[in-house]
Amino acid sequence: MPLSEQGVREATEAGRLMKEAGLEPEVVHESLLIRSIQTTQRALHEMGRSWIPVRRSWRLNERHYGALQGLNKQETSERYGEAKVKLWRRSYDVRPPDLEASDERHPSHDPRYAGLPPELLPSAECLKDVVERMLPYWYDAIVPDLVRLPCALVSAHGNSLRALVKHLDGLTEQEVVDLDIPTGVPRVYELDADFRPRSWRYLGDAADIERRAAAVKAQASGSKSRST
Repeated sequence: MPLSEQGVREATEAGRLMKEAGLEPEVVHESLLIRSIQTTQRALHEMGRSWIPVRRSWRLNERHYGALQGLNKQETSERYGEAKVKLWRRSYDVRPPDLEASDERHPSHDPRYAGLPPELLPSAECLKDVVERMLPYWYDAIVPDLVRLPCALVSAHGNSLRALVKHLDGLTEQEVVDLDIPTGVPRVYELDADFRPRSWRYLGDAADIERRAAAVKAQASGSKSRST
């Protein structure tokens, strides 16, 4: 699914904020999902840096919600019960029901996952699964770029970004479950020689950032689970 009008505005604003902060990423790491790709394009255009190299990986994709994929809160609650749906959406290590391989929503039918070994295809994921599939990409792709380049941009999604923040900030399982990352707000890290954070900050108006984080928290309890 493409970016909404709000998403386009947020991506453009993110590019403006990064430019005003003097940030000049020299490489982008993004997911294979349309929203991530369009966000990157909008932000880089605003920064005048559309020419920098872009690396894409399924390991930065949004969490796959299995049998909940594409269903809204009412549909999932009617089918599975509200208590179970809340557990699946907001727990760290409890997966929703798997998708059958024959289901058209299964990654085996998505060309973006073509060529992956069957055992890597997610039939359903909890947040713990997202952390575990994201970390190899951090070590094998992002860190090597940071060794040679002063600034890299990561464009991903709520859960894949929470996975990265969990690793960088050393969050506990409960802390990362409770973390709500505001959409379209650049989160800037200064890293030491061991790629651990010296500091981090959000760019933008504090009240607006708080509002966006609250909207993410509200959405987590009831929106459709989309990953296009």
